Amino acid sequence: MADKDLSPAEEAAARAKEKAEQEALPYKWTQTIGDVDITLTVPGNLKGRDLVVDIKKHCITAGIKGQEPIIKGDLPHAIHVDDSTWTLTAAPGGTKTVEIHLDKVNKMEWWPHAVTDAPKIDVTKIVPENSKLSDLDGETRGMVEKMMYDQRQKELGQPTSDEQKKLDIFKKFQEQHPEMDFSNAKLN
Repeated sequence: MADKDLSPAEEAAARAKEKAEQEALPYKWTQTIGDVDITLTVPGNLKGRDLVVDIKKHCITAGIKGQEPIIKGDLPHAIHVDDSTWTLTAAPGGTKTVEIHLDKVNKMEWWPHAVTDAPKIDVTKIVPENSKLSDLDGETRGMVEKMMYDQRQKELGQPTSDEQKKLDIFKKFQEQHPEMDFSNAKLN
């Protein structure tokens, strides 16, 4: 059943179920379009050497040495291992926090879960934080700027960049072939 078929009560119930499933996990996780951050709480007397944190391109294991891992599983998508890190920091209440930062390979997709055997979130409900064009890499920025320009042109009833390119080619062809009749020519 698609989300658009849900009543407001069913939608609220689905969100509540999702929230409860996420809160029941032995770790917390958040994401931006470009990375995933996972946090685990461990006893305050532990040092980095007491932990096992194994980050691979398609899987992760993290926990206390000699114990069942707190998180272990396949990642839903690939990460850049060399740009992924973990730290151990002091936390309130005499505990420590293991903070794991995963750098996504595909920076254009949301993850439905941190590991594939965990409950999924509805990625269609994610509201991304506003970003500036300067935050984007060159190729993405160029694509977004072109889309914004084309949108403005459509609103003004003007040709988009692709349409303008066709018109320019057509005009040049007309100038090179004045002997031809272009009165019935249509550009698609």
